[in-house]
Amino acid sequence: MIPMNAHELWLAAGLRTPFARVDGPLARLDAVELSVPVVRAMTGPQAAVKPDLVVWGTVIPNLGYSNIAREVQIEAGLEQTIPAFSTVLACSTSMVAAFEAAGMLGHGGKELALVGGVESMSRVQIGLSQNFSDWLRRFSQARSIAQRLGLFGKLRVRDIRLHVLAVANRATGKSMGEHCEEMAKTWNIARESQDKLALASHEKAVAGQKSGFFDDLIVPAEGMSRDGFPRADTDLERLAKLQPAFDRTSGKGTITAGNASPLTDGAAGLWVATGAGIKRLPGSVPRAIPRMLARNAVAYHDIALWEIHEAFAAQVLCNVAALESADFRRQRAGVEANLGKFPWERLNPHGGSVALGHPFGATGARILSQAVKELAAMPKGSRAVVSICADGGLGTVALLQAE
Repeated sequence: MIPMNAHELWLAAGLRTPFARVDGPLARLDAVELSVPVVRAMTGPQAAVKPDLVVWGTVIPNLGYSNIAREVQIEAGLEQTIPAFSTVLACSTSMVAAFEAAGMLGHGGKELALVGGVESMSRVQIGLSQNFSDWLRRFSQARSIAQRLGLFGKLRVRDIRLHVLAVANRATGKSMGEHCEEMAKTWNIARESQDKLALASHEKAVAGQKSGFFDDLIVPAEGMSRDGFPRADTDLERLAKLQPAFDRTSGKGTITAGNASPLTDGAAGLWVATGAGIKRLPGSVPRAIPRMLARNAVAYHDIALWEIHEAFAAQVLCNVAALESADFRRQRAGVEANLGKFPWERLNPHGGSVALGHPFGATGARILSQAVKELAAMPKGSRAVVSICADGGLGTVALLQAE
């Protein structure tokens, strides 16, 4: 949750790069280079805004730096006296960045934080096996030729191999797609339902592009000015022809490339502020006040907007099935109240991650900025729920209120 600390905390929509397919138009840029145009556009000559704090995150590690927030801050030309630190929580990374910044605002003169995240799936580093890395370290530290020759006798051929990062959980060895397949089977989520949700995501994203909804949320990068994923030409027939991507042998696999979020390059930023800090931003920036849904006596129909991260269409469908299940609410969440039916018509009105893309570290800031802009167009007092699942059975949720 975002602590209130006796003062209101605000979110203001930021900017992001277009989201592009891995090895696509943004493939030349690493995580720092992807982040810099976003931060410059949010703070540069036209905006003329100086944050008191920078929190930035990325999920995939890089041996070239230990604190990506500081690297981005310096490369973007921000004053080096501004504190900057990194954070990570899988797909919730940049949403957690907002939470962490919120807990630090209102103290020590900090009123305005620039937060966000990035992922460059095209520039993932490939490492060495742990044993080979250990051997190389000892070899470099050897002080004599005799010591180095002795180490060659301890080098095993099977240790001389590359370590390629896998999008999988360390404890289970399974990817999120494999876990989601299991969840879809548990909740009896049909393939057709997943494809319908995916199609709706694309249709709403395409409509958002045509209406100009994303225009003031995106800063061009590498000659690209709009997301590369939304497809106006897709339909249920085409989606139905795609083969299962994770369960390919049982004949019961339902998750495909068409109803899952794609591997994506991109960066996104967001503003978090106190009442004093929000006044330092241009008046045109959309705003909202965040509160936790669980702390308020509201039913599903009381929420005007639901922004739920679409890692997989099946995951969203399972989540909503759980929300509507009295047994699940009572036994797993400890909630006795009947919160009603889920309002599907209020879900992701301008598309979600299946259609827009999912750069792990940037998705949280993308969803929060999108929700803030959508909420700003609604009547005062309207509320939105923003929810993101994360690796390891974790997730984050926030309640935003229009003001």
